[in-house]
Amino acid sequence: MTLSRDPRELLVVASELLDGVHERFVSGVGAPSAVHKGPDDFATAVDLELEKRLTGELRDRTGIDVHGEEFGGPDLGSGPVWVLDPIDGTFNYSAGLPTAGTLLALLDDGVPVLGLTWLPLVGRRYAAVADGPLLEGGTPLPALGRTSLASSIVGLGALNIDSRGRIPGAYRLQVLAQLSRVSSRIRIHGSTGVDLAFTAAGILGGAVVFGHNAWDNAAGVALVRAAGGVVTDLGGKPWTVTSDSVLAGAPGVHGEILDILGSLGDPRSEPSGGRTQ
Repeated sequence: MTLSRDPRELLVVASELLDGVHERFVSGVGAPSAVHKGPDDFATAVDLELEKRLTGELRDRTGIDVHGEEFGGPDLGSGPVWVLDPIDGTFNYSAGLPTAGTLLALLDDGVPVLGLTWLPLVGRRYAAVADGPLLEGGTPLPALGRTSLASSIVGLGALNIDSRGRIPGAYRLQVLAQLSRVSSRIRIHGSTGVDLAFTAAGILGGAVVFGHNAWDNAAGVALVRAAGGVVTDLGGKPWTVTSDSVLAGAPGVHGEILDILGSLGDPRSEPSGGRTQ
């Protein structure tokens, strides 16, 4: 580890900066696409504005460089670096759905040291340093206890039956089908940040994340770990900044979901016709 400043001090600074963009985040709801990034993916002008603003402020206040979703940045596996998603759930944000927020994590040699998930449209702010506790609006929450999949709500990543790529749509549909045999309470929020933060807070029992981007995953991984949850990739390997997926859950739930995923085999063996995602 190379971090020279107290993570709790940095958490206070980062919280202040995210609070500082609250009004702009809220006022920009409904912003249309400004940059086309690929199939079913775009950035709004507010994404670009907030990333530029927060990148400059974080550098000025902490002396640590920033890697953002829209403009990139330094290597995430070496030394201290902030990783920022200015608007997670961009489709939701542009459509006016409240399940969108700002995700920020501090990595040190690729390991999440702290995480913040700000959800201004639902009035929730989650933050934690690596050893906990999880804070909601500055108030510590109790650690996650052991629970069962049958009694839990589970957040599931994006699902399009025609998608192909690393984790094809056909495999994702199988995940949904098999999870629903044990828990019929499956939710697709369209926001990795929401799924992981709500898992950390105990609102969801677990979350299945098909995406691999660190700006989507690192903050939530830090929150779930701080809350006493279990985090791996979908194959059960410990999550790292290079992992291609996330499985997060309360003790008990994580293991049950992992067993289900294991029974489905390798997602790369699924037919891959259709669109790339």
